[in-house]
Amino acid sequence: MGNRGMEDLIPLVNRLRDALSSVGERCSLHLPQIAVVGGQSAGKSSVLENFVGRDFLPRGSGIVTRRPLILQLLSDNTEYGEFLHCQGKKFTDFDEIRKEIETETHRLTGSNKAISPVPIHLRIHSPHVLNLTLVDLPGITKVPVGDQPTDIEYQVRDMIMQYICKENCLILAVTPANTDLANSDALKLAKDVDPQGLRTIGVITKLDLMDEGTNARQILENKLLPLRRGYIGVVNRSQKDIDGKKDIKEALRAEKEFFLSHPAYKHMSEKMGTPYLQRILNQQFTNHIRDTLPAFRSHLQSQLLALKKEAEDYMQFNPNDPARRTKTLLQLVQRFAVDFEKLIEGSGDKVDTVNLSGGAKINRIFHERFPYELIKIGSDEGKLRTEINYAIRNTHGVRTGLFTPDTAFEAIVKKQISRLKGPCVKFIDMVSQELTTTLYQCIDKLSSFPKLRDETERIVTTEIRELETKCRDQVMLLIDIQVAYINTKHEDFVASKVNKKKFIFKVIRKGWLTINNIGIMKGGAKEYWFILSAENLSWFKDDKEKEKKYMLPLDNLKLRDVEKGFMSSKYVFAIFNTELRNVYKDYKCLELACNSQEELDSWKASLLRAGVYPEKVAVDEQGNGPPENLSNPQLERQVETISNLVDSYMGIIYKTVRDLMPKTMMHLMINSVKEFISSELLAQLYALGECSALMDESPEQQQHRVEVLQKHAALKEALAAIGEISTSTCTTPLPPPVDSSWIKPSSLPKTAASGKPGIRSHAPPVPRVPSAGPKSSPNGSRQHTSQQNRTPALVPR
Repeated sequence: MGNRGMEDLIPLVNRLRDALSSVGERCSLHLPQIAVVGGQSAGKSSVLENFVGRDFLPRGSGIVTRRPLILQLLSDNTEYGEFLHCQGKKFTDFDEIRKEIETETHRLTGSNKAISPVPIHLRIHSPHVLNLTLVDLPGITKVPVGDQPTDIEYQVRDMIMQYICKENCLILAVTPANTDLANSDALKLAKDVDPQGLRTIGVITKLDLMDEGTNARQILENKLLPLRRGYIGVVNRSQKDIDGKKDIKEALRAEKEFFLSHPAYKHMSEKMGTPYLQRILNQQFTNHIRDTLPAFRSHLQSQLLALKKEAEDYMQFNPNDPARRTKTLLQLVQRFAVDFEKLIEGSGDKVDTVNLSGGAKINRIFHERFPYELIKIGSDEGKLRTEINYAIRNTHGVRTGLFTPDTAFEAIVKKQISRLKGPCVKFIDMVSQELTTTLYQCIDKLSSFPKLRDETERIVTTEIRELETKCRDQVMLLIDIQVAYINTKHEDFVASKVNKKKFIFKVIRKGWLTINNIGIMKGGAKEYWFILSAENLSWFKDDKEKEKKYMLPLDNLKLRDVEKGFMSSKYVFAIFNTELRNVYKDYKCLELACNSQEELDSWKASLLRAGVYPEKVAVDEQGNGPPENLSNPQLERQVETISNLVDSYMGIIYKTVRDLMPKTMMHLMINSVKEFISSELLAQLYALGECSALMDESPEQQQHRVEVLQKHAALKEALAAIGEISTSTCTTPLPPPVDSSWIKPSSLPKTAASGKPGIRSHAPPVPRVPSAGPKSSPNGSRQHTSQQNRTPALVPR
C-alpha cells in the first residue's frame, strides 16, 4: 500500500503537469518529481520496467535514453499507455509504446546518438503500479560514441542538473553493486545539489552479480558509506533473461526468492526488492509533495499575478467585435499620449536608472549640449584680431583715423551674431531627433497592431517635421532681429558703464618680472607682479594686487633685447620711450628680467599685442618689411579696444540666445507635439477611414495573446486543483543526518543550466566496494572475475 490519506497527491501532480505542459517546461520543472540518475547500464530502465511489470523501454548499447522520459504511473483497473504528444490515443501494446518512444526520440535527436532536453511525457495506467511520477534521464557517459559531440559528457550532466538542482525533486541514485560505490557518478551529482542528503535515495542493482563470498550487507544496512534516506537493493533481469523474454512477474518472484534465500540479506528481505522500492518511493514522494506544495503554490500565484493585467486586457479584446476594436483603439491612443507626456515631463511610473531618456535628454541638450556648441564657434582670437584690423583700416580708407571707428565694431559684431545660426539649427535638429526617439520608445507598445503603429508613426513624425520647420524659421528670425540693431546702450554692455577715457580694458597678461637695472643704492633688482593691458603696464608688490607700485602708459613705448650677463641666469628685455622721456623715475629705460627664454618670448608677444613693438623689425629673405598689423601701435590699441567691446557685446548675445532658444523650442515644438498627440492624433487616425484595418493583429501578437491566455488558464486550473486537496495527514519523519563525507563532491565549474557546481571531475581514487562476482557477458552468460581483479571490502573512514 502507498501513503494512505495522501493518495490523491500524486494524481494531483500529474494533473498539474498536464495543465502546465501547454505553457512550456519551465513551469513543469518546478513540479515535485523523482529523477532517476545513474551511469550507462546501471539498471535504471530495468528498475522502471519492474515497476510497470512490462517491457516498454528502448534497449541497446551506448546512450539509449537520449531525451528525458517523464513517466507517470497511475493505479487503474485497465492497463494502457498514453503520450502527451499523441493525445487521445491509447497504447495497449507495450511494444508499440517502445517504438513510439524511439520514433519521438529520433524525431528531435536524429540517428547520431545526440541528446535533447525536450522531454517525452508517458502516462501508464495499470492495476500493478502505485501512483508515482519519475523522470528517466540519460545515463552518465564518459566517451562520445559515433557522431556524438565531444562534449556529450557535459551535455548529459547539464541536463541532469536542470532537474536535480530543483528543491522539489527527489533523486533516485542508481548504482550497480559490481562497480565502485564510493566513486558513483550518480551519488556525486546528488552530493553537489543535495549536500545534506535530504532528497537522495540510494538504489543498489546487480546484487546477484557479486563475487562469491562478498556481499553488500553493510551498505544496505546503511552502516558503510551511509546515506540519510538509506539504500534499497534490487535484482533485475540479466541480458540473457531479457533476450529470452523472461516474464517480469517471474523475475520479481526470483528477486524475492534471492533475498529470502541469501544468508546476507534474508534478515532484511522485507525491506529489499522492487515492490518495496515502489512503496517507499510512493510514500516518500507523497510526503515530499505535501512538504513542497505550499512553496509551489506560492510560485504559481506569483506567476498568475504577473500575468493577470495582461490576460485581462486580452480577455476584453475580441478581434472580431467592431465595438471592441474601436474601444481598444481609443485606449491605445490615450495610453500612447500619456506615455509620451510622461517621458517628456519625467513623471513616468518606471524610472530608468541606466540611461537618460526623453525629457532628461532634452534638458541636457538645453543646458549642456547647446552652450557647448556656442562655445565651439567662439572665434580664434588671432583670427578675430586680424578681422578687426582689416575692418578698422577699411573703415578709414585713405585717411588715417585718430579714433576707434564704431562702424568696424558693428561689422564685426554682426558677423559674429550671424555665425550663431549654425549652432541654433543644430540645436533644433538635436531636439527634433530626441522627440522622434521618444516617439519610437512609446510607439513600441503599439507593435501588436502593425498598421496602427505605422500610421501613428507616420502622422506624428510628419507633425514633428512641420513643427521643426516652423521652429527653424522662428529662430532664424530671432537671429536676424539681433543683427538688425546693435544696442550699445544695453545695461550689461561694458562701454555703457564708464567713460571711454576710463574704459576698463581686458588684461592681456599677468606674471612675475624682475626690474633689473635699479642700482644697489636704491634697493637693487627686485621682483614685482606685473599686469599688462592695452593701455598701460602696472606692477604690484605681490600677486594679491592690493599695493600698486607704478602704472606705466604704453604710448610711444618700444622694446629692445638686452644681452644676457656672463654670470646672470635671467633673460632680459628693455622698454624705452621713443621721445627720450624717462620711463620710470629717473630711468630712460626699464630692464625687465624673466626666468626662461619661453617666458621672455611670451612677454614680447603680449607687448606686441598691446602695441609695444621692437626697436628694429627684422626683414625677411624676400626683402619684405614688417607685417601690416605691426606697423602702427595706435592701430593695435584700437584693435584691442574693439576686441574687448566685441567680447562684451557677444557675451550679452550668448546669454540672450541661451535663454531664448529652449523657450522657443518648448513653445513651438515640444508642447505643440504633446498637444497634437493628445487632441489631434485620434481624429487623424479616424480620418483615414480604415479603423477596422488598423486594429488587425500581427501573427506574432495573435500567438502571444493565445499563449498568455493559455498560461493564465493553466495557472488558474493548477491553483484550483491544489485548492481541492487536503494535505492533513501523518507523515513518516525524515531519518536523522548521517556522515556522508565519504561521497566526493565533483570539483567542477558551475553549469549554465543550474548555476550549481558542474561536473568536470577528476577525483582521486577512492576505496572500492567489494568487487562484483559473476558478470553478464554479451550473450547473457555469467562469468566470474579473476581473483587478482577483486578488491578488498571498504573500510569506513
